[in-house]
Amino acid sequence: MSEYSINLNGKLVSLDRPVVMAIVNITPDSFYESCKSDREILQKVENAVAEGATILDVGGYSTRPDADVVPEEEEIRRISAAFTIIRKEFPRLFLSVDTFRARVAEIAVKDFGVAMVNDVSGGTLDDTMFETVGRLGVAYVLMHMQGNPQTMQQHTHYENLLAEIIGFFQQRVAALKQLGVKDIVLDPGFGFAKTLEQNYELLQKMSYLKALHLPVMAGVSRKSMIYRLLGGTPQEALNGTTVANTLALLNGADLLRVHDVKAAMEAIKVVCETRKYDVTTAI
Repeated sequence: MSEYSINLNGKLVSLDRPVVMAIVNITPDSFYESCKSDREILQKVENAVAEGATILDVGGYSTRPDADVVPEEEEIRRISAAFTIIRKEFPRLFLSVDTFRARVAEIAVKDFGVAMVNDVSGGTLDDTMFETVGRLGVAYVLMHMQGNPQTMQQHTHYENLLAEIIGFFQQRVAALKQLGVKDIVLDPGFGFAKTLEQNYELLQKMSYLKALHLPVMAGVSRKSMIYRLLGGTPQEALNGTTVANTLALLNGADLLRVHDVKAAMEAIKVVCETRKYDVTTAI
């Protein structure tokens, strides 16, 4: 069981039981499932809420390997249009913005009441991001990545994968705390500047991240680490995703970022039920 909680829009959300962040892609070049109309956005959000998602993560810049560069103004246009639609129907929903740009994050928070900034670059692609998040007083997902979405798969060399990721987190967390950021979630960045083998090493060793005493989020949903291992496509990777999510939960994940909320909620339910019989609590 986790001892963590995160402050979202002034409400304390307990992570005693892992929670789900649902992905809402509004980019035309996402590797899986993009919402291309207002109706599709609302349908995606309605389904995610009905199935049990706690947070909705909206992104206007695809961060898949070799993704097209999106101008900042276009990213702002995309996320603003989506948040306007969502906020009209769901005024109190916990929203996250998936961006590595401080200006995009600021507009999302100030104009649409977004509660969390999900930054795939861990503040490395915009040196004003940490200061902006601290000033806005929102939660922040600190993800590990090397390079950028266009170059990250050229930066997969590590002397010691886990030690270098932990070192990155220690340095970045210290900088965030110095700027007043209180609610930090760690994301080891599956698929970002990591080979297939490194992703599975990281999945197996995720529990070591708990030494940093911060909640951990796993984002493995339908990624190439799954469908390349099993064969097939992202569309065929739900079963593998559920297995990987289950392993992540067993290794300490407090949040799951997913395309398929119902399957993730079922994995959480099964894992939580087995934890009732943890031998360490029975001694």
